[in-house]
Amino acid sequence: MYISMRITKKLRTLLVQIVEYMIAGGAYFWVGYAAFFAFDKGLGWNLFAAVMVSNLIGWTVNFILQRYWVFKNPHAKGHMGEATSRYIVITLVNFGLNYGIIWALEGVGITPYIGQFISSGFFTVWNFLWYKYWVFPERYSKPKVLKRRVRR
Repeated sequence: MYISMRITKKLRTLLVQIVEYMIAGGAYFWVGYAAFFAFDKGLGWNLFAAVMVSNLIGWTVNFILQRYWVFKNPHAKGHMGEATSRYIVITLVNFGLNYGIIWALEGVGITPYIGQFISSGFFTVWNFLWYKYWVFPERYSKPKVLKRRVRR
């Protein structure tokens, strides 16, 4: 029995986007991980400061790659402020979750270095969904324009 599997254009686009997302996520992870190592081991910073600053560096790399490469679309023009605001919101939520995961894992004897790998598995799926459907959606809603009342 021969089964033919045709990949539709939409599925192919999604698969390419997932691969690009994984590459961009890898860049974010390794840049952030290297910075974390430098701040933690090289400079002796405390856990909170090392995680915070390394994440800020990684997030900057990630935003640029996600916005201009992975989730690029012609409808995003004019929505930089909206995308940036949404990215900051989800990033702040992620920072709290990531710090909590690393802190909790450290509490049970897992080093922050292994904790970063564990938390990255969760964030791989979590962030793809948030980025695709909320931060960098294919279509942004039209901004609501308040109509001014004219007094007579």
